Amino acid sequence: MDNYRDTAADPLTETDPTQTDLPEPELQESELPEAAVRMLPVAELHLHIEGTLQPELIFELAERNGISLPYSGIDELRALYEFTDLQSFLDLYYANMAVLQTEQDFADMTRDYLARAAAAGVRHAEIMMDPQAHLSRGISLETCVNGVASALATSVNDFGVSTFLIAAFLRDLSEESALEVLDGLLAMNAPIGAIGLDSAEVGNPPSKFERLFAKAREAGLRLTAHAGEEGPASYILEALDVLGVERIDHGIRCMEDPDLVERLVEERIPLTVCPLSNVRLRAVDTLADHPLPAMLAAGLNVSVNSDDPAYFGGYVDDNFAQLEAVFGLSDFDRSRLAANSIHSSFASEERKAELLDELNRA
Repeated sequence: MDNYRDTAADPLTETDPTQTDLPEPELQESELPEAAVRMLPVAELHLHIEGTLQPELIFELAERNGISLPYSGIDELRALYEFTDLQSFLDLYYANMAVLQTEQDFADMTRDYLARAAAAGVRHAEIMMDPQAHLSRGISLETCVNGVASALATSVNDFGVSTFLIAAFLRDLSEESALEVLDGLLAMNAPIGAIGLDSAEVGNPPSKFERLFAKAREAGLRLTAHAGEEGPASYILEALDVLGVERIDHGIRCMEDPDLVERLVEERIPLTVCPLSNVRLRAVDTLADHPLPAMLAAGLNVSVNSDDPAYFGGYVDDNFAQLEAVFGLSDFDRSRLAANSIHSSFASEERKAELLDELNRA
């Protein structure tokens, strides 16, 4: 974790800041959303590719694959996107995956995300996929992994976005199931660089997956895990100390434990925060209640991400736009969040240097 230390500082150079008013990025006007025109280059570190499946593509893939949907149209489907908690979202999320049947389906979904992400200022994307969710409905590892990977293989040339694939495991299933899937991924030499842990957090502590993460570490994979969204701050500690993760996805409930906050600041542990997701899933009541400003003030290494943008009301640029509207983020805070995302990524040091140079020029 040494490369994350000493960043209480200038977001680009990691030395003490001498300037807090940075110029707006000079981006070309285009047909991009207004928020994207203002965006600094960022890395997106918390993104579930299945959560980018837009209603329009759901209906298109259903027609392609001869699947009858239980919705009369797009408007009826969108009306279901009012969630009461994480589980109410997961029920719809898994149901809509039924339209993903072929490698081409997975590739089309991934390319749709990459095009939208590029418009949002994303220059590096670390993409989680849930292989267990597809295996359980009869879709092979090869189909889902190869479909997503085929789009990622050309992402730099096609969209100017470098990528990194993460296999995320469903914490409400058994560790034995996860180990079996990891064995399958390793046997097929799947192009994954890390593993993660997602799905229903409450009642499924990180320690449940100690052997899975040990095996992934031995295989040379990077490690991250969802913790401290619906689950308590103690789950963050378990993810760090039992699983040995390098990064925490969400982590907003760390603010309930001052000693944990102090440790996270000292060790520069990255927290991949998803503000609009937290509001949609009722982890916080409103965006105005979100702890992000307090997390920044405490010196935590946070970045802004979209999580499942098709379901939660926005991509990275939308998250930044709404944060600016509610909190009035300073130019320095925007630059710090962008730099944190780059420093905290699993990209190569060369790629990080390229992205930081682009951020500096912006």
